[in-house]
Amino acid sequence: MYRFLLTPRWWGINLFVVLAIPFCVFMGTWQLGRFEDRVQSHEEAENRPDPGTRAVQPLDELLPVTTESSGRPAVATGSYADQFLVPGRELDDRTGFYVLNLLRTDGGKALPVVRGWLPGTPDGTEVPAAPAGEVTVTGDLQASENTGSTGVNLRGGLPEGQLGMISAASLVNLVPYDVYDAWVTLTEPEPGGTALKPVPAAAAQGSGLDLKAFQNLGYTGEWFVFAGFVLFMWFRLVRREAEAARDLRLGLAADAD
Repeated sequence: MYRFLLTPRWWGINLFVVLAIPFCVFMGTWQLGRFEDRVQSHEEAENRPDPGTRAVQPLDELLPVTTESSGRPAVATGSYADQFLVPGRELDDRTGFYVLNLLRTDGGKALPVVRGWLPGTPDGTEVPAAPAGEVTVTGDLQASENTGSTGVNLRGGLPEGQLGMISAASLVNLVPYDVYDAWVTLTEPEPGGTALKPVPAAAAQGSGLDLKAFQNLGYTGEWFVFAGFVLFMWFRLVRREAEAARDLRLGLAADAD
């Protein structure tokens, strides 16, 4: 009754099933491993001391920014130069903008410094001037933003002096000097009682159970479902073919030939 399994057509079906099921299991296992890695990273981040409470270190000692150094207090000395306003940023459930100045260090390279946040829009809002002369700033270290960062403006067409994404890549064509591939946000209000509100440091990307982590878990289930579906369809096709062969042998169905 099952001799049809040795026909060329069924050899092709069998080969597909033999290859598809291990592939689905492999992909499901890989996605599960990705989810477990994110869970482990989250647990390590939870057990790690709050980065903001750790000792202040010179900027260059904390670079490049990693999940370990993100949020750590960094100190740098230099003079404020170009200023940019970063619109569309929320703080305390209100929409406003960041005030960002580039700090020219002694080495000539510039560090983006978010001096604070103001409510409203940059247009027509009075922005406190940056301190003049040489200053030493201490702020929480952050990695350059990317297209997946919260609040990033990817539409473009911003007025001159405004910035949609805080990153060395977006600043390199706006200033005539090198920029660090990182930025800091000041943790304390500037001297003089300005209206700028300090911007809390954000958690490092990939260090928490975000949507991507649960997407990995969802993909895990999908791949195992695909494997089960392939096996189910194979048994169904075999059963239907066997029943057709039995009916033909008993004379219950017309010979297809």
